[in-house]
Parts: sequence; structure tokens; C-alpha cells
Amino acid sequence: MPKEKVNNTRRKALQITSSVVGAVTVAGFAVPFLSAWQPSERAKALGASVKYDLSKLEPGAMAVVEWRRTPIFIVHQTTEAIKNLPSLNQKVANPALEEGVSRTTNEKFSVVKGVCTHLSCAPKYHPEIEPKAWDEDWKGGFFCPCHGSKFDLAGRVYKNVPAPTNLEVPPHSFQGDTLIIGEA
Repeated sequence: MPKEKVNNTRRKALQITSSVVGAVTVAGFAVPFLSAWQPSERAKALGASVKYDLSKLEPGAMAVVEWRRTPIFIVHQTTEAIKNLPSLNQKVANPALEEGVSRTTNEKFSVVKGVCTHLSCAPKYHPEIEPKAWDEDWKGGFFCPCHGSKFDLAGRVYKNVPAPTNLEVPPHSFQGDTLIIGEA
């Protein structure tokens, strides 16, 4: 049997063509697969920081801002409320003295998550300093109507209530009259 001559040029061209087609196929599957791991624009927007103009908030007023699908309570403390907060240290379970009077770097404002730490109900804002049905010596704060948990205006939980811990303080920072929630 005669031996046929092998065409090496044609063999190399077939190898190069197969390699290129294989690489394009792998890239065609890999790019959509890897891009699916990236967060969507909607997810990025949900996790982004939120800015709030504090100049609009009068002393004693509260604003609710949504951050990561959680209501954030921003309270502009009155001078009287700031004076009353240290007097409540004996009534609260964790005075959180290391966090400051209002538990923020700017004592005029309290910034807490509006979710009760007991069963995630929404506490109601009662800034009035007057006797209430749930406390004869009420100095203002948050009352959870679901199970009766009480928090002061800095979000510190009173003793002997169902909620086990203070209202959570989200990461935040102040830049002049602007509050940035989500960046510490």
C-alpha cells in the first residue's frame, strides 16, 4: 500500500480553526453566565446610601426614610428631650452610654431603624412629655402597640418590656445639613 503524503499546512489550519470556534463557543456561554452573577441595577439601587436634608426637619419632628426596604426614623431632638435622655438611664435596659446621648455623632438627631426588636412591628412616635396609658412618667419616645415595648427618643429599650434590645442604629454620617444613611 502506498503511503500518502500528509498535508501539514491543512492540518494546522484545521487545528487553528477548531481552536478559534471552541474559544468563541466558550466565551458565548461564559459571558452571560458570569454577568448573571452581577447585581442588577435595581438591587444596586436598593443597597445604595440615602441622603436626607435635615434643614427641613423642625425640632421635635420625625421623618421616615426608607433604606434597604427598612423604615429609618430620623428625630430632631428638642433641647428638653436632650436634657431628659440622661435621666432615663436608670429606666432603660441598655443605656448605650458609649454611643452618646442621642446614639449619633450629632446629638440633635437620632437615627434608628423603625422596627421593634421584639417581633419586628413598627413602633409609633410619641414625642409628648406627658402621662400615657403605658407610662405615667412618659418622657417621649416610641411605643410599640403590638406587645407594649417602649423606647426612649434615642431608641433605647425600657426595662421589663418584650423587646430585648435597643432599636438598631443604621450606619450613617452627617455632612452639614445632610444626613447620609448607609455610609458611616
